[in-house]
Amino acid sequence: MSGLCGWVGYGHSIVENQQISESMTQVLTRFDHSRSQIYVDEHSSIAIAAGEQQLHYFCKNDFVVGIWGHPKFSNDTLNQLSFSQGIASVLLDQWVSNGPSVIEGLLGEFICCLVNIKSHETLIATDRMGTRPLYYQILGNGLLFGTSLDAMMRHPLAKNEISAQGIYDYIYFHMVPGSGTIYRESKRLFPGEYIYYKNGKLTTECYWRAQFKENEAQSFSELKQSFISLLHTSVKDAIAGYQHVGAFLSGGTDSSTIAGMLQEVTGKPAKTYSIGFDAPGYDEMDYARVAARHFSTNHHEYYVTPEDVAAAIPQIAAIFDQPFGNASAIPTFYCAQMAKRDGIELLLGGDGGDELFGGNVRYAKQYVFSLYERIPSALREKIITPLALSALSGTNINLLRKIHSYISQASIPMPHRMETYNLLMRYGYQNVFTEDFLLNVDINEPASQTDQTYHKVETSSLINRMLAYDWKYTLADNDLPKVTKACELAAVDIAYPFLNNEMVSFSEKLRPELKLKKTKLRYFFKEALRDFLPVEIITKQKHGFGLPFGVWLQENKLLQTHAADCLTDLKNRHIFRVDFIDKILGQYLHQHASYHGTMVWLLMMLECWYKQRSR
Repeated sequence: MSGLCGWVGYGHSIVENQQISESMTQVLTRFDHSRSQIYVDEHSSIAIAAGEQQLHYFCKNDFVVGIWGHPKFSNDTLNQLSFSQGIASVLLDQWVSNGPSVIEGLLGEFICCLVNIKSHETLIATDRMGTRPLYYQILGNGLLFGTSLDAMMRHPLAKNEISAQGIYDYIYFHMVPGSGTIYRESKRLFPGEYIYYKNGKLTTECYWRAQFKENEAQSFSELKQSFISLLHTSVKDAIAGYQHVGAFLSGGTDSSTIAGMLQEVTGKPAKTYSIGFDAPGYDEMDYARVAARHFSTNHHEYYVTPEDVAAAIPQIAAIFDQPFGNASAIPTFYCAQMAKRDGIELLLGGDGGDELFGGNVRYAKQYVFSLYERIPSALREKIITPLALSALSGTNINLLRKIHSYISQASIPMPHRMETYNLLMRYGYQNVFTEDFLLNVDINEPASQTDQTYHKVETSSLINRMLAYDWKYTLADNDLPKVTKACELAAVDIAYPFLNNEMVSFSEKLRPELKLKKTKLRYFFKEALRDFLPVEIITKQKHGFGLPFGVWLQENKLLQTHAADCLTDLKNRHIFRVDFIDKILGQYLHQHASYHGTMVWLLMMLECWYKQRSR
């Protein structure tokens, strides 16, 4: 898997720069030990490390090109040239001829860097869906960049001051969303974005954004045929060049679809991997078995234990180069590790299906709330809302209480309505953070950035606006880093067939009501695959690899000790109120284990990240 890193505008000798570059590259290859290609001169360096299928490097005259991933051009002629000359060489020729706009024609999963080593002109880009992160930081007279913040921090000029806003955003979002990072001076590229550095000036440009075409007229049978064909092509393209391939199988519609399609593409039983939990309400192994039997896969299972969680926490904290609070990274790691031990080189993930075709429960919930907006605004805002909220406040009658709750939530504009259950807001930020810490934080920043992201999408439909919103916050900021990093720790490559560019384009053209038909989630997807997937998978409720951490924390002494030690040490950082930490462990957790356990996990992983950073 690995990645790339480098800089322009710094150095005293080639020997010194070689040592720095090798030190940075060691971070990229610490788990998979893949080969690397390093270019170094007196004032710059580019290093790329990857397996044979993902490494593309070219150096000519005053130019160096490094590409990680599986890129291709939208132009067939350029793709033909790439077969004979290599895609890095062709991309360089196009850059010299057309400038930064060359990135607009690049498809697939990739991170790329093009550098004029003489003038230090630099172009760096990430793919349209942001499947891999790319960070950058301005040096005194140059630019530092990489797919790993940990690698970048090994550069002698890297600024490593931690951002208070980054910590606040981490607790709010359970991760640090781009373009911010945990370091004040480092930024992350948005999906479909590039940076261009020339003559000491940096510009950031969006070369691709979602373009929904909501009135495309195609029959259901035509759409179904196109969709099935795209699924086949996406899986076939994802596994190209790999001999030993497997698939995650949670028992949901997405992973089951990918597993079944992998079997069709290869013509032999797919190897599938599932994780279970011995905890009521969390285990979905039965559904994974249904899919495995239906497609006759070569199925493998593992049940994660509380002891497994305790053992993996330091490793998970170390692999993420900034605080990351999605606890399902733990079962994802154990699933990938199981596949690695079975000889798997590449795993296919079903991530993206929900966000392309309308599968998240909140989509239906927000549709129900949106119905309130159909009442004329004057009547709604001046009469119904104020009257209902005042008259029904504090009522003990169940129906009236539900009406009050509905109107109070429906009156909140999007996207802020989706944050009404935000954990930090429920606690109250003043009750969580110390006063001194809050002096360095803009508490309105999360709301401001989510509002900007939500409203910049050009669409007239609620579902498409929510989908595009989730392409950033759910996929690029959360789920993709979770799976990618867990697989990196297990030294297994990962690919996401649903995020194939043609599949994304298909989703953009799919009519809104085929994604969410009133409250029916992913309507088209399920109907199109009704003859392909088992009926139990089609009709099941959404779940996933959710970790029963809060439940286990109440019962397991090892986890209790680990949590208490981490949170005690966290008190000394003067970020969180001591009384809040004491209440979380001593009172709240016993009131609602799964709910308050999420905050315990967030605080634990922050402290573990701090500890790993200092080693």
